[in-house]
Amino acid sequence: MRVVVGLSGGVDSAVAAWLLQRQGHTVRAVYMKNWEEDDTQGRCSAAEDLEYAEAVCARLGVGLERVNFSDRYWERVFERFLAEYAAGRTPNPDVLCNSEIKFRAFLEYALGRGAEAVATGHYARREHTARGWRLYRATDPDKDQTYFLHRLDQAQLARAVFPLASVTKAQVRAIARRLGLPNAGRPDSTGICFIGERRFDAFLERFLPARPGEIVDLDGTVLGRHRGLLFYTIGQRKGLGLGGRPDRGQAPWYVAYKDIAGNRLVVVQGHDHPALFRDRLVGADFHWIAGGPPARRFTAQARIRHRQPLQPCRVEVAGAGRVRVCFQSPQRAVAAGQYVVLYNGRECLGGGVIETDVEPSGTGWSIASKTA
Repeated sequence: MRVVVGLSGGVDSAVAAWLLQRQGHTVRAVYMKNWEEDDTQGRCSAAEDLEYAEAVCARLGVGLERVNFSDRYWERVFERFLAEYAAGRTPNPDVLCNSEIKFRAFLEYALGRGAEAVATGHYARREHTARGWRLYRATDPDKDQTYFLHRLDQAQLARAVFPLASVTKAQVRAIARRLGLPNAGRPDSTGICFIGERRFDAFLERFLPARPGEIVDLDGTVLGRHRGLLFYTIGQRKGLGLGGRPDRGQAPWYVAYKDIAGNRLVVVQGHDHPALFRDRLVGADFHWIAGGPPARRFTAQARIRHRQPLQPCRVEVAGAGRVRVCFQSPQRAVAAGQYVVLYNGRECLGGGVIETDVEPSGTGWSIASKTA
C-alpha cells in the first residue's frame, strides 16, 4: 500500500516506518506541528522532534513533509481541555488527539494526497472480522495504547496501520540500534499531547484563572488553603502543603473530592481511606468501536487509567450515550473527566468520559450541610 507515517521524532514511529518498508509498502512521512505557542521557559521540544524526524527519514530514505494542524488542535482538543479543567475535572487530551488529529485531520490530509492508509507508532492491533473492524490490545502489555485509541470509529480503523502490534518496546529499541537510527536511545515523550513537557501549573495559569480556596476534611474542618481546584486531581498527595500536623498524626493526606460549588478541596488521611474508593461510575458520551454495545447488560473488564490492570465489571447501557459500570472490586481515585474504557478480553470495546465525581460515600460528608 501507499502509507503515510506520522513521525513524532521518537523511536516508536521511526521503527514503525522501517517495518512498513520491510513489508514492501511505499512509505512517506509527515511531521505534525500542532502547537504554535513558544514557551522558552518550558520543555517544548518541537524543534528537536523535527530534527530527529528529519534524521530518521534521511537514514531510511523516506520523504518527509511538515504539516501544521494547530488551528484544528486548538478547536478540537485544547479548547475542550481547558473547559474540562475550568469545570474542575481532569481531562485526558491524548484521547482526543488521536480521534481528532492523528486519525482525522492527518488521515484526511494523507488520503487527499493519494495515500491508502496512515500509520503511527502506537502499540495496538486492528483486525477485520465478519462484524467489521476491531481493536485489540498489543502484544506488549506495558506499552498497550488501546486506552488512548478507544474513540476510533470503523472508517478510521479501516485506514489505520499499527506496525508495532506484535513487538515489544525492548525489540523496538534493539531494531533502532541495529539500524543506527539517531533516536534509538531517546527517552519516551511525556507531557501534554503535542505540547510537550511543561511546568504544568504555570502553563495552565496562562489560560485559566486560579481561584484559591479552603482545604477541608470530611467534617468540614479547615486544614489549609488550595491554589485553585484546577491544579488538583482525585487521589493526589503531593502539593497539598498539609505536612507536619501533630494533631492529625503522620499519615499523608490525599484529595478525595472537589467541592466545585463551595470551591473547597476535600482531603482524607491514608492511601487506602474508604473515601478514595468507588465501586461504580457512569461513563458519558460513550463511543462503541463496533458502532454499538454487545448487549444492554453484559460483563466486561475496564480501565479508568492507562496501564491499569483490567478490572472485572458489570455494564449496563443506560441510553443517551451513558453507561453504568459496576466494579467487582472498589476502584481507587476515580477522577471525573478521565475515561473509562471497556474490554472483552483482548478486544477494546470503546469508552466514555467519567461523569462528575460523586461525594465520598459512607463518610457523612454532605455538600448541602458543609457548603456555607
